[in-house]
Amino acid sequence: MARYAQSGDRAAFNQIFDRYQQRVHRFFARSVRDPVVASDLVQTTFLHVHRGRRDFDPSRTLRPWLFAIAANVRRDHWRRRSRRPEEPLDPGREIGVAPDASTATDRLVRRAIETLPDNQREVVLLRWYSGLTFPEIAEVLGINTTAAKVRSHRATKALRVVLGVGDGAD
Repeated sequence: MARYAQSGDRAAFNQIFDRYQQRVHRFFARSVRDPVVASDLVQTTFLHVHRGRRDFDPSRTLRPWLFAIAANVRRDHWRRRSRRPEEPLDPGREIGVAPDASTATDRLVRRAIETLPDNQREVVLLRWYSGLTFPEIAEVLGINTTAAKVRSHRATKALRVVLGVGDGAD
């Protein structure tokens, strides 16, 4: 990233894109129901990376910075969407289920994740689906590591209750 930030080296950007594109796409795919929208959000994220490349601090790691941008893009998407609710084009498609959910269990888990408060859902998506560590999640969300762990714990507890796995107690 330092090479790209300093000189705008396209090969360096391509490396970053190749390395993180799928992870960022998974992050969005878990929170939006449309793979085309998820791809658009990935493109928007990398456009913001390009525009903000000179703001990147090379003494820090890239992944939390990149996912902070992705989290902000996701929030902006949901804000815009809440102002202009859209009707699905395919009335036969099950609402609230990602189209790439391949099994009943996948659909059930995705529905359960959608029931979480936004701050817990973000932690789940960043931890489980994007593979970020708690310190990275904390950096992305602008919270401390303990708060990230607490949100993850609460989300896991709530998901256990919703999914009927255990009693949700510690």
